[in-house]
Amino acid sequence: MRLCSLYSGSSGNSIYVGSDNTHVLIDVGVSAKKITEALQNLSIKPEEIDAILITHEHVDHIAGLGVILRKYGIPVYGTSKTLEAVSRYQNLGKVDFSLFHGIHPEESFVVRDLYIKPISIWHDAADPVCYTLSDGDKKVSVATDLGDYDDHIVQSLSGSDAMLIEANHDVRMLEVGPYPYQLKQRILGKRGHLSNERGGQLVRALLNDHIKGIYLGHLSKENNYPDLAFETVKNELYGNPYSNDYQDFNMMVADRSGCSALIEC
Repeated sequence: MRLCSLYSGSSGNSIYVGSDNTHVLIDVGVSAKKITEALQNLSIKPEEIDAILITHEHVDHIAGLGVILRKYGIPVYGTSKTLEAVSRYQNLGKVDFSLFHGIHPEESFVVRDLYIKPISIWHDAADPVCYTLSDGDKKVSVATDLGDYDDHIVQSLSGSDAMLIEANHDVRMLEVGPYPYQLKQRILGKRGHLSNERGGQLVRALLNDHIKGIYLGHLSKENNYPDLAFETVKNELYGNPYSNDYQDFNMMVADRSGCSALIEC
């Protein structure tokens, strides 16, 4: 299994997950041109993508979907409410809606040799999910836009060999920053985004003795810094039962503006 963040941040997200035989994108929140260029770093052509998984309908997760569908006709999977919301996206343009496949939260489905499970989350969208993907041996998890998490989410993501976990904002930066009060409350709420501290607590809860890599993703451009997110999460990992050397977990901040280092497991 392979995991690579193509783009990750509040301005656009797209994640690649694949096996030897199957290639999947989770979200396409940047232009088709940018995604194509990022995939070239992995020696993958867009027409080789077997499926696009949509977490939810916000523009930073679907901005490039219309162009990609018109060019390559890739099947799209998302919850029925999410796909209905996506279909109303003004900049989607004309697409073949027969490519849309409704899925149900907590019910696994298969794309070629990958077993995929969508997991319900609380983000302020129609019916948002995060995803785990497995080839039957290794497991990859991608979980952003969480707002918060519970024991069920931890249990669903546990055992991952590689993962991308949200570390969206520094609480103090957000509180004193220029955002309107209502937006600050939305981000801080259960239907918003994980702070660096809370993201670090989730990473700690998911640690195991076989992790090959951890991305910290979906960082806010206005309310976070990569080094701050990294150090905050690292501090949350001290005293864990596996290792206090973050290098043992191959932890890194996902690049906002391009392809991050590939994680193989």
